[in-house]
Amino acid sequence: MKNTLREERKRKKITQEQLAGLAGVSRQSINAIERGKYTPSTTLALKISEIFNTTVNRLFELEPMDYQAK
Repeated sequence: MKNTLREERKRKKITQEQLAGLAGVSRQSINAIERGKYTPSTTLALKISEIFNTTVNRLFELEPMDYQAK
């Protein structure tokens, strides 16, 4: 899954630390999400979308490989 979290965060001039505090997670979690190393839970994705006043689908997008059986 890819995301536009970093771009959205920078557009709103919010640091990783500030976003983490608002979302109730660690800065490391935000960093891992931005780097594509961690997929947020549905709850966290919804919280982040509310913080940015946008939809989850605008921040997070499935890639073709996400549809492949594991």
